[in-house]
Amino acid sequence: MTDKDPAAGLFRVLETGDLALAAEVVHKAFQNREAAVSPPACRIAGPAGVLASSAWMRSAFDGLRMPVLKSIHHGDQVWVRLRMQGRHSGAFVLFKDGALDQVVPPTGREIDFEQIHVLSLRDRKVIRHEAVRDDATMLDQLGVFPPKPAAGIRMFAWRANGRAARAAAEVTTKAAQAAATALHLRIA
Repeated sequence: MTDKDPAAGLFRVLETGDLALAAEVVHKAFQNREAAVSPPACRIAGPAGVLASSAWMRSAFDGLRMPVLKSIHHGDQVWVRLRMQGRHSGAFVLFKDGALDQVVPPTGREIDFEQIHVLSLRDRKVIRHEAVRDDATMLDQLGVFPPKPAAGIRMFAWRANGRAARAAAEVTTKAAQAAATALHLRIA
């Protein structure tokens, strides 16, 4: 797979925030089923939403990598098995119904776990994304699942002292700015 392949290109956009590549591989009607736990801008259709998702993920994980292990193309669908890798250097903010749900404060830990993605294509661009992720392994690697007292106390302290709300506001702004840039440049 190369970046010119829409599936590989989508994950390269998530790794890098590459505007030009997003315009090349993401359909203007793109929808991401997995955006429910992301900042609101990640739910915007088209490249703008993908770029917002990239900003959100890269704000939490330095050196974000998504090496593709295998892909299977069948008609207008692509199944991709990959690894998500990086260092947890920023707050990992999760949302529910567009509002702050949970924040995992930065741990400095490395993550490396598998995911399966199902992509739909139209006009040689990705139009729909769904995923099956091993989030339990990721949370274990971050030290927060199964629940550990120290991690729980740290997450509670962040919520109590307002750091969680500030982190949510910051990542929401970053995602919105990435989407706005795409919309302004009319690549969305």
